[in-house]
Amino acid sequence: MTKPDPTRETLLTALLTEAVPGWAIRVVQLNSLVADRLGVTDTDVQCLHVLGRHGPTTPGVLAKHVNLTTGSASRMIDRLVAAGCVRRVPDPDDRRRVLIEPTQEGLERVTAAYSGLIARTRDDLDDFDEAALTTLLRFIRTAEHSTAAEIHRLQSTPDRDSQ
Repeated sequence: MTKPDPTRETLLTALLTEAVPGWAIRVVQLNSLVADRLGVTDTDVQCLHVLGRHGPTTPGVLAKHVNLTTGSASRMIDRLVAAGCVRRVPDPDDRRRVLIEPTQEGLERVTAAYSGLIARTRDDLDDFDEAALTTLLRFIRTAEHSTAAEIHRLQSTPDRDSQ
């Protein structure tokens, strides 16, 4: 049996207990500041990210993406409509349903709010070659998948207080 590489273990520990949690905390802080500037809540900003990634979607699907009840999602959508960030449009495939889509103004405001981070991160990544960028992309996608799996596991398991 081979012994674990101590350098690799040190790097993994630093990555998983320091770097990634530190980054996650900063992203949460940034999203909170962006929410304040847009006049919405942190969850509303998550909704805007979901719409930016996946395009127009139904309120129910949106609720699942941001872990809200349909009633809470409806209130979130009302706030985002009032803030000029999204609009309700008829679903072209089923006229009984509506889709939520970002407005041009909403997209521009969100893009402006994150433009400094995007520019700074692009500059930070200038020294990374294609192989390193590919590895980073693979790591981030894997981490997102692992996080989604953990969310699902926790949602499927009763917490200690409810037993």
